[in-house]
Amino acid sequence: MPNKADVKAWKAQLVAQAEQQILKLTDSDQFKKYLNTLAKFHRYSARNIDLIYAQNPQATQVAGFKQWQKAFNRTVNRGAKAIRIAAPIIKKLTPAEQKHLDTTDERAIVGYRYLPVFDVAQTSGEPVLSAKDFVKENLADHQNVTSLYNAFKDYLNQQTDLKVSEVPLATLNGAKGYFQPSTNEIVIGGDEPDNALKLKTLYHEYAHGQLHGLKSAFKDRPRAYQETPEAVAYVAMQNIGVDTSNYSLGYVATWAKDKAVIHSALSEIQQVSNKVIELSDGLTKQLGLQEAQKEPEHDLKKLSAHDLNKSYQSLQQQVQQATNPQQKSELQNKLNDVHHEISNRTQKQLKAFSEQNPAIKQPEHNSAKTLKR
Repeated sequence: MPNKADVKAWKAQLVAQAEQQILKLTDSDQFKKYLNTLAKFHRYSARNIDLIYAQNPQATQVAGFKQWQKAFNRTVNRGAKAIRIAAPIIKKLTPAEQKHLDTTDERAIVGYRYLPVFDVAQTSGEPVLSAKDFVKENLADHQNVTSLYNAFKDYLNQQTDLKVSEVPLATLNGAKGYFQPSTNEIVIGGDEPDNALKLKTLYHEYAHGQLHGLKSAFKDRPRAYQETPEAVAYVAMQNIGVDTSNYSLGYVATWAKDKAVIHSALSEIQQVSNKVIELSDGLTKQLGLQEAQKEPEHDLKKLSAHDLNKSYQSLQQQVQQATNPQQKSELQNKLNDVHHEISNRTQKQLKAFSEQNPAIKQPEHNSAKTLKR
């Protein structure tokens, strides 16, 4: 059993390993690997993204041992080496501790523990599908890319204080677009023939608005930070399955060689990437770009009774474990569909049994009867 000193040294080694990996990001290929990790794990903290990347740069989706079994019907392969991520230790504060910390919060983070998780490649079982499995195929279509671009542009014009307009490329002196902080305006080359590049440019300029706009917390960053929006654009495009590395990563990995600058820049990239990805996911759902395929387990008519019951049990567990309200609602709808299919099949079986056995007396129905306690 390791002592406290051993555990402390092991934790420090994990963090140091992550920092060394970050320092290597001045190499463009390494930077691409890191951004790919960011696109896959945009809901994780910057600290955990660093830890996952340091231990397994090829990881695409991680979960705990039991979560793989209960939520995904998958099992961790024998001998798989766990990836460690940091989880906060939350403690209920006493009145004295609240006074000492000068807070009215009833709970506070008092430390971190490192939990074992496993990548999907380390597991076996039912397939795990994500939004980009559906989106990528749909975005191969010219019209769908244009639809997503237009939807994102309309959202920015109607729901934010940004103004997006288009001008001919010939007036932009070789640029694809730009962000004007003084007017909070994004200008895009409207006649760009490459629709993926046009969408990527809008992501890029939106990131400029978030990072360098007048209301941004990061607006006074030095020159070394000025092209971090290209990294955000790459992450956002990677999330929907479109690789823009050919025109994204040639220069963005050389902002700085100082560890603190790199960490700070990556943290900002993550914050804005999270926002862009969430917006894009919502828009692709509204446009119907995530509905080309159905998860096999929910093609209910084709499932056997055994698989249908198994799907019902799995969905029940997922509903109980879900913390995101939207995800919980979607899972509950799927559970209701499965319940409806089971009910229909049961009624059909009962009806068939009744027709085959007419001698069995059916229960009497008398609306006048009442139950008395």
